[in-house]
Amino acid sequence: MERKIITTSDGSTTIQLVEWNEQYHSIHGAIQEAYHVFIKNGLSLFKNKEIQLLEIGYGTGLNAIITAIESDKYQLKINYCGVEAFPVAMEEIVQLNYIDQLNAPNFQDQFMKMHSSAWENEIAISDNFKLTKQKKEFQQINQSNFFDLIYFDAFGARVQPELWTEDIFQIMYKALKNNGVLVTYCAKGSVRRAMQAVGFFVERLPGPPGKREMLRATKKLS
Repeated sequence: MERKIITTSDGSTTIQLVEWNEQYHSIHGAIQEAYHVFIKNGLSLFKNKEIQLLEIGYGTGLNAIITAIESDKYQLKINYCGVEAFPVAMEEIVQLNYIDQLNAPNFQDQFMKMHSSAWENEIAISDNFKLTKQKKEFQQINQSNFFDLIYFDAFGARVQPELWTEDIFQIMYKALKNNGVLVTYCAKGSVRRAMQAVGFFVERLPGPPGKREMLRATKKLS
């Protein structure tokens, strides 16, 4: 499948899958979307503690590097698990402009380390941020009552509907602790209903630029 680097509306780059007309991040702003969906409506709920964080679709590492940068602000120690079945090649990673666009030159080495480090091994990116990358299908996630927060950033339901089913969200529900939270850019009615069917309490929230809504799902046990 043809892949190319494109520039999104906020100046940050992403990777486009030409045949699918699908991108790793929003064409309306990759960095803006990451901050709005995953930081503002996810990470900001947790402060002054240590959390277990799962990313569904590690991809370019944008969400991971932003979370590492933000961990100091929220005084969080973060154990970050990024799951990706098809890792992005380093030849593409070096063409992405996230560090420049984030104005975070001190994190250039950390960003490269995130991608060059071995899969399946925990590595320390900073004092507050540890990363484990796992190369596997999302269906192979088997933790139970383990994660505080999930960034659900899979390719869209239009091109990969099998990643947005009740079966997948049952795995996510099981993996979360009680009161754990899942956030995603997606707001499709079928996705919301799939989340609710497995027991999530689901909120519609204002979406990032270019999207009217997004979803936040919470595991609430009675």
